[in-house]
Amino acid sequence: MSLLTFRRAAPAPVLGGALTARASIEVMPRTAAKVDSFAAILPAGTRVYIAHIDGTPIEEMVATAARIAAEGFTVMPHFPARSIESRAQLSDWIARYQGEAGVREALVLAGGIAHPRGEFHSSMQLLETGLFDAAGFTRLHVAGHPEGNRDIDPDGGDAVVRDALRWKQDFANRSDAQMALVTQFVFDAAPVIDWARTIRAAGIELPVHVGLAGPAKLQTLIKYAMACGVGPSLKVLQKRAMDVSKLLVPYAPDEVAAELERARLAEPALGLEQAHLFPLGGIKASAEWLAARHLSQRAAAN
Repeated sequence: MSLLTFRRAAPAPVLGGALTARASIEVMPRTAAKVDSFAAILPAGTRVYIAHIDGTPIEEMVATAARIAAEGFTVMPHFPARSIESRAQLSDWIARYQGEAGVREALVLAGGIAHPRGEFHSSMQLLETGLFDAAGFTRLHVAGHPEGNRDIDPDGGDAVVRDALRWKQDFANRSDAQMALVTQFVFDAAPVIDWARTIRAAGIELPVHVGLAGPAKLQTLIKYAMACGVGPSLKVLQKRAMDVSKLLVPYAPDEVAAELERARLAEPALGLEQAHLFPLGGIKASAEWLAARHLSQRAAAN
């Protein structure tokens, strides 16, 4: 039965609602190179993050950003503090991205390597240089950690992360750029909702872009979850692995997206603004998932 036939038989559900209908997606240069046309697979208006894996030459990063921007998408490259050797190098990267790809947005984060290559070790240090504001960046995103981060708080607490959030909120109040918190991918909505309530109570008003893992095999997701330090929501995958019937089909973030959308509608003050998709099972599968959400949202609006 075709998708169109199904829609005539019954109204299409809103699969994740506005949260996923305006989701962003993340790519790397080596995976982007395998895509013939992003315009052919991604909904118009999708923000595309360019992930910077340590060791990737800046030339490849800028070329990828320029190519995707030329197809009509807003690009947001990563600026990983620990991989940037100096203020001069940061200034050079900004100039290259702007000169060759027209970049005006950035995800500013600490980065995944343990030991900094130069003078920076945190996103806050990069922001405090003032170089992004001086270059006229209109949007700056920073990391949020609903399930904690042992790289930042080795004791498993959240004191350092909480202090960093307060600093980022203060910076947002001083900066002309729009800011938002982007989380690591999660498999359970509950920790995100609880975290959003907690930070709002602490005076953090930055919008939240919730990370979701795109469709992928369960084994792939468990591997990434363990490597990236995803905590409480990993139990969702482990429980799924015990269900033989669910092992036969790829995971998709439908359930967690629906739960987050319900929370967004019930509690607007949580600031759950949109989703951010990590295409762990491949860009094509994630792009198709996003496209279905756009179609569903338009059908509901009509």
